[in-house]
Amino acid sequence: MPLAHQSVIEACTQCAVQCHHCLAACLEERNTDAMAACIQLDAECAGICQLMAQYLAQDSRFTEDLASVCARVCESCAEECGQHDMEHCQACADACRACAQACHKLAA
Repeated sequence: MPLAHQSVIEACTQCAVQCHHCLAACLEERNTDAMAACIQLDAECAGICQLMAQYLAQDSRFTEDLASVCARVCESCAEECGQHDMEHCQACADACRACAQACHKLAA
């Protein structure tokens, strides 16, 4: 039996993976001070996306509430990462936008 909201779980999981990758790659950049906001948002976004996937898998009654927060965090991360030209930041921004969209639909 497939999980309810499987596509949202996948979007959240993919976003968390991309955020972790972006965070690690940002720490390898020459000027990590310039990447501080990106690194912080990557960590926050990965955390909320992992939690969101967990709540969805558990069919939590708080799913819609958390989806709204998750969407906001993803949008913030996408905005920050989207400002940087590095491939890892752009891939992260794309994953964050997709996750935000999926979470907005769920929260509605």
